[in-house]
Amino acid sequence: MSLIRTLPLLACVVLLAACAGKPARDSAPASRLVEPSQAIEQPVAANDVPAAAETPAVDTETSGHDTPPPAAASAGTASEEVAPTAAEDDFAALYGGPSPSTGAEEATGASPSYDPWEKYNRGVHRFNNAVDRSVARPLATAYTKVVPQFARTGVTNFFSNLRSPLTMVNQLLQGHADDAWDTLGRFLMNSTFGIGGLFDPASKAMVPKRSEDFGQTLGTWGWRQSRYVELPFFGPRTVRDVFGLAGDMPLSPIRQIEMDKVRIGLQGLQLVDTRAQLMAVDSLRDTAVDEYALTRDAWLQRRTYQIERDLRHNRGDDDDDPTTIPVDAMPMPDWGN
Repeated sequence: MSLIRTLPLLACVVLLAACAGKPARDSAPASRLVEPSQAIEQPVAANDVPAAAETPAVDTETSGHDTPPPAAASAGTASEEVAPTAAEDDFAALYGGPSPSTGAEEATGASPSYDPWEKYNRGVHRFNNAVDRSVARPLATAYTKVVPQFARTGVTNFFSNLRSPLTMVNQLLQGHADDAWDTLGRFLMNSTFGIGGLFDPASKAMVPKRSEDFGQTLGTWGWRQSRYVELPFFGPRTVRDVFGLAGDMPLSPIRQIEMDKVRIGLQGLQLVDTRAQLMAVDSLRDTAVDEYALTRDAWLQRRTYQIERDLRHNRGDDDDDPTTIPVDAMPMPDWGN
């Protein structure tokens, strides 16, 4: 009887022991822990920041969201130091210095243009612009609309060929006998096979084309830096180039023509042709903040390049520089006779 009475008590004890011995995994709570081996395989949510081995853990419950982890702070500092872009690398490769955004003027230490007569030059520049906009530009515009392209090319070739004797003499004065020989060959070839210079067979024959004047010759002789001056009708010059005009006048074939109508007609056509070649830069000039400074700096840089090229005596196919009015295009008295 005593055994029968104790059976229900023993059954209760065994049942309670079985319930107490079940692990917590059977209940499967929502916030259960993940084994380290399983954590590597788990995808990281977008808002979760993985803790690096060298980064101390941050208690997000107590620190809040205003203070970023050290890793995030270092990433922000690194993003501020941006590597040079491809455009900046290209600028440095082309021009040998930093891009304008990095303070190229301060880095290169480029000296400003030598323009102590700026007040006077600006007044002459305004006068030249008024003449250009009222006379020269309308004539050049009408010339490009009426005369076909092949005829305009022939006119440009003709006047370029007439400059060959002047170029050849200055090349000899600079000591470039080989260049003078090439220029003589161009002149003879274009004057004969090119029908008076209207065509340019010398360029097809790969004969180098150069343009020299006495201003460049004076530069190669040592007169390197000269103050900028703008002349009425002639446009940008330097004091050195003003003296160069006197040396170029006797060598101008057009100025040797005695018939006034023929000479003035050719000079007028040369002026229109020169102005037509400059129409490509009109939009740049019209939109410039300081058109005078743009014209001055571009012209001085071009002249410096020409003189440096002559000093290096580099051979190449360089077109004529149409940025100034040729001396033989102005109807001036023939001071050479």
